[in-house]
Amino acid sequence: MRFGMLYELQLPKPWAEDSELNLVHEAIDQCVLGDKLGIDYAWSVEHHFLEEYSHCSASEVFLSAIAAQTERINIGFGIRQVISNYNHPARTAEAVGMLDLVSRGRAQFGIGEGATRLELGGFGIQAKRKRDMSLEAAREVADMMVMEPYPGYECEDWSLPCRNVLPKPIQKPHPPMWMACTNRDTIRVAARNGLGVLAFSFLDPEEAKTWSKVYYDTIKSEECVPLGHAVNANIAMVSAFSLHDDHEEASRRGEDGFRFFEYAVGALVTDDVLPGRSELWEKYIERKEAKAAGRDLKDVAYGGKEANPNRSMTRSPGIGTPAEFREHMQSFSDAGVDQVIFLQQGGKNKHEHICESLERFNSEVYDEFAEGRDDREARKQEELAPYIEAALARRQTRPEMIDAEIPVVGASRPRT
Repeated sequence: MRFGMLYELQLPKPWAEDSELNLVHEAIDQCVLGDKLGIDYAWSVEHHFLEEYSHCSASEVFLSAIAAQTERINIGFGIRQVISNYNHPARTAEAVGMLDLVSRGRAQFGIGEGATRLELGGFGIQAKRKRDMSLEAAREVADMMVMEPYPGYECEDWSLPCRNVLPKPIQKPHPPMWMACTNRDTIRVAARNGLGVLAFSFLDPEEAKTWSKVYYDTIKSEECVPLGHAVNANIAMVSAFSLHDDHEEASRRGEDGFRFFEYAVGALVTDDVLPGRSELWEKYIERKEAKAAGRDLKDVAYGGKEANPNRSMTRSPGIGTPAEFREHMQSFSDAGVDQVIFLQQGGKNKHEHICESLERFNSEVYDEFAEGRDDREARKQEELAPYIEAALARRQTRPEMIDAEIPVVGASRPRT
């Protein structure tokens, strides 16, 4: 399998004046270490207005800093908000192309749509339309990265006249495209559009196997009509991550960060929010203490509602000893997962503990899963090649414009 690292840039309160500064540079340092240790991907989200949960709103800047200080690790938008209210599609195409240049061909392009009222409401996006808006924009972004010139497009939400969108990426036809997925429905959507899966759900091995089968069966079916100019047939799944030779110490270092991530995801969707006055960490700790005391969790959630009421507070797979982590990774490998992404920077997890976990992973786990993966991936590509060829043949690709078809952009002339 391949391995990656995910960055939300979480920053629970209380905050000091230099909290964001330290957070960003520690995360960059972790990616530099990951690059040296053989980690394959560094992924960064794009979120807006989500205090404590994610301070990563300008991910293209963060990822460019990582690209400038690394040599081999893939640099991934995990994801880029592609709806035009967030980012005009031309600006997304430009950002992805530039990141591919800066990284010398290591960019990865994950697409997403947002889920919280803070983001959707902040940018005036109708929740019921967001998926269609996202897929439509991403399709056009793919064309912008390929076509010279891009012939233009107009829809209900945005428009662009004929323009040559620059810079073009190094990777041809464009960097691999992925989609954020949280359930079987979105797994099918990704497969039908020929997109890789970024699975932001925490699954047991059996459910992971089901997702993998649904995905690859759809990739091989006539339902698959690629959104982009290539098919990226890959499944990446997020896992908790904290390693130590002592299980209890691994849990002490990593469990709260992972559980805070789970809690905050639910609370931002289900609970009332007062902008500028977030209490996510405080509420998480109250919830944890209430759970331990056997109290009703509704007493410690915004609006009298419990976020994620079925989430247990038991230990998480991915947090433990290297031997336990190897077993956890083997279950993902057996399920057909192509990449495991470490959720290591969560809650108040400490920089030095994250680096130590990465070192342990490299010295005690990595080799077992890196050995033979190139051959496995080559066999997989060979198996899927005829299905991908057929899928691309189903794509209705616009022809390149000839010179006579390109509209002239008239020069401005002084008024007489």
